Amino acid sequence: MISRRTLIQTIVGAGGGMILGFHIPEAVAAVVSAKPWTTPTEGVEINAWLSIDADGAVMIRVPHTEQGQGALTSVSMMIAEELDVPWADVRAVFADMNRHVNYGEEYIVTTTHGSQLVRLQHPHIMQAGASARERLKAAAAKAWGVDRDDVTARQGMLTSGDMSARYADMATAAATITLDQEPAIKTPDQWWLLGKPTPRLDVPVKVDGSAQYSIDTRLDGMVYAAVKSCPVPWGRLVSYDFERVKDRPGVIAAVEFKAVDGRSEAADLQNSVAVVADTWYRAKTALDLMPIEWDFGAAGDVSDATQAATARQLHDVPGKVSNRVGADATGIIAASKRVVSGDYHRPYETHARMEPINATVSVTDTRVDVWSPTQDQAAPLKIVADQLGRDPKEVYVHSAFIGGAFGGNGGGATAVTRQAAELSRQLRRPVKVIWARDEDIMQDKQRPPVHTRLTAAIGDDGLPTAFHSRAVWFTKDAAESHGPATADVAIGTMPYLVPSRLHERHNVAAHIPTATHRAPGVNQNGFIIEQFADELALAGDWDPLEWRLEMTKGLEPWQRVLLKLKEVGGFTTNLPRGEGMGIAIVEDHNSICGACATVTVSRRGDLRVEKVVLVMNSGYIINPLGAAEQMEGSVCWELSHALYGGLELQRGRFVNTNFDRYKLMRIHQMPEVEVHFAMSEDGWWGGIGEPAGPPSPPAVANAIFFATGRRIRSTPIASHDLSWS
Repeated sequence: MISRRTLIQTIVGAGGGMILGFHIPEAVAAVVSAKPWTTPTEGVEINAWLSIDADGAVMIRVPHTEQGQGALTSVSMMIAEELDVPWADVRAVFADMNRHVNYGEEYIVTTTHGSQLVRLQHPHIMQAGASARERLKAAAAKAWGVDRDDVTARQGMLTSGDMSARYADMATAAATITLDQEPAIKTPDQWWLLGKPTPRLDVPVKVDGSAQYSIDTRLDGMVYAAVKSCPVPWGRLVSYDFERVKDRPGVIAAVEFKAVDGRSEAADLQNSVAVVADTWYRAKTALDLMPIEWDFGAAGDVSDATQAATARQLHDVPGKVSNRVGADATGIIAASKRVVSGDYHRPYETHARMEPINATVSVTDTRVDVWSPTQDQAAPLKIVADQLGRDPKEVYVHSAFIGGAFGGNGGGATAVTRQAAELSRQLRRPVKVIWARDEDIMQDKQRPPVHTRLTAAIGDDGLPTAFHSRAVWFTKDAAESHGPATADVAIGTMPYLVPSRLHERHNVAAHIPTATHRAPGVNQNGFIIEQFADELALAGDWDPLEWRLEMTKGLEPWQRVLLKLKEVGGFTTNLPRGEGMGIAIVEDHNSICGACATVTVSRRGDLRVEKVVLVMNSGYIINPLGAAEQMEGSVCWELSHALYGGLELQRGRFVNTNFDRYKLMRIHQMPEVEVHFAMSEDGWWGGIGEPAGPPSPPAVANAIFFATGRRIRSTPIASHDLSWS
């Protein structure tokens, strides 16, 4: 079996489009162990966030999952900045969720989503470090008989005149001190660590293969379970014949799960059945061989085609108004002699996490232990306590690394954690539940599909005078939003200064569970609005980049990105046939990102995305290296789905539920990604983990148009004929 280390070495030397290069400094970086939840936290606790041991090492407890912006690194950096301790002295560990949930929620926020870790949580995280620093200074001042303001705390040392002490020397005294007032955090001009490129702490253990994920959990006496729910989500289990498989090698039991009336959230149980065995392979094999009868219900008649037909009908019906600017946009369009219109569509998309959906739970009379990969470290504790009816104080979460989340609160926030808890309760032994990839994709909480009609009138100057959009969004129970996402987010809130605008939407109830995906809503609608912006620019005889500059005049953050993109992107519409460049700019999670893509398309329609140039404005940035890595990953993520993804819904269920038919980008298809920053630094903070994804597909689609003359209004792009002559 090939090792992770060998795989990485092979990739680096393979000559593909993406090179995994990194530098691991020796003796100058903070560290994290391969099992961050088991690292000893001995030392004197100054506050819930950190302790200092006798050698001066600072243990920072991180209540966020290691994903997105790199919480183990970013949280540790923010605290180390304020504490003013050498980066080499930092040891990062995951925080104790039992302590958080049951004893005052000291960590305030434990979720990692919405690109909000740094942009929204930095004040209280940094203040934890600042508070510890001031308490150390107060302890030294008391010991030396001086004012606290006369004590300097810098790089792990306290000094006043000719007196000095290590932080470790004053830690015990500092732990007993209460400040009259918590200190203000530093401003960016005072940073000594933040703002500098800093390698992520988790890279070494992930590269050498020692990092432990939930799926790696092994416990004495543990058994394994494979699970099947109805292929049509929320269908009914009629019967199963365990007698046919119960004597197969290693098979232990079959257990039925029943949905609870009125409970259909992401983590709730569906009607399903599990087979338990001494290995997962034996459990899965027996489950596949066991006869199962399902009642698909009325949803068994739903398909992409029926949803598209519904959308076409609703495009002619006024919807809920989400935004209105100016007056009588539809009247102006109806009276105009120059009208541009287009129907766009994005299908269901799945998370397709590298780590399959899984959870391990061990239930005993005195405590419950849980390993579950979620974006909220506290979520598994609450899910298991609810399922078992146990006191949350008896439930302990072991926060492992997470092998991808991308929204929906991670795989562990599906029904898998309840399933594992229920099986362990019934069998009285540790149980690991793993969903096969087909089950993972079929029962995931999907990105909802959207069908959108856009129409605009063009004035004498070639610029739009009126704009109308009507979006149809299919969500579970007709949910109007998933997180910040709505059916027309990024369209109804577009920056373009059109005098009259009307934005409407329809929310249609569907049986498919839906949830957030990385850059929720904007990931779909960026593709739509930024292609239509090109359509409007070309209809008015404008260069697409100059059109965007004209249509965002006075909007400094947007202008900053567009002007930088003009400087570094090299955008031109004057390339030979078969070559094209396209641009797009989108706001997501309070950050604005522009993309310039270069593509080549052969006469037969073979597409190659050669390069994507990104320009990001998130207001501020605490780790340029980490930000660049997130932006590169966002391009890979979003292009994978836009180019090759797209779930196919037939007879109420998805039919392309594995990677042979739900295709994602391969390493040789990854374009070169060039990252630039154009930060406003004027008091607002944006996120970094998601915003570089949404502009990438429309930039590629716009480039395809210039290369071939074909306008791609739906995804996956690979399903379209791109040939030209």
